[in-house]
Amino acid sequence: MTDAPSVVVTRPAAQAAELLVRLGALGRDAVLFPLLEIHPLPDRTALRSALAGLQDCALAAFVSPNAIDAVFAELPAWPAGVPIAVMGEGSRRALAAHGLTEANAMIHSPNGPRTDSETLLDVLDLAALRGRKVMVLRGESGREFLADRLREAGAEVMQVAAYRRSAPILDEARKAQLQTLLARKNDWIVTSSEALRNLEQMAQQLSKDDAVAKMQQQRLFVPHARIAETARAAGFPDVHMSASGDEALLGALQSCL
Repeated sequence: MTDAPSVVVTRPAAQAAELLVRLGALGRDAVLFPLLEIHPLPDRTALRSALAGLQDCALAAFVSPNAIDAVFAELPAWPAGVPIAVMGEGSRRALAAHGLTEANAMIHSPNGPRTDSETLLDVLDLAALRGRKVMVLRGESGREFLADRLREAGAEVMQVAAYRRSAPILDEARKAQLQTLLARKNDWIVTSSEALRNLEQMAQQLSKDDAVAKMQQQRLFVPHARIAETARAAGFPDVHMSASGDEALLGALQSCL
């Protein structure tokens, strides 16, 4: 597959290792170019205070593996009997890394090809949450959809910031890497709309006048319709949407060789 395009993995560096290995096993040239960085909160007092009340919650919903890792860095153990809600396989793996599986915890998550707030709500017993406390653990910012729908169902929702996301600094080394990546058409795995917006901003910062046009010529592989819509609105005509999860993304990549 020497003539195949390189695959640019844009996840935060700490979350990209497994996908890079799997791409290598498929014979694909994989390049890491993170479009998001994940940082601990500079002050975790509010997070620790919220976690002290976890035992009183009818449900704790994690919006991402990052939220799981940040929370378990502050917890000696998960409080027994508190159900957990997650959206995708990455979050299930993160829970398992901290010792929680369906064998010892009640974990709710979507089962179909699409995993997001909407499909998570479909598998929750919203009536049972009416009048009860639900903690949503997430980054400092993000979609309000899950919390809003839970409140509409009558739950007492507390949104808790567990980590901070930021765009990587586009220093000279990263500028040079981005220019090299845009010089030919590659396959880009982009798993969030925020990451895609960061890519747009980085291309705009390059000194070359045609950088944005070259960015739009790249082929994107995304796991959700919302990201695909963001990409098309940004001028990407070559967007391939797969089901959620690495297996589906890899299958979509290989089907386009």
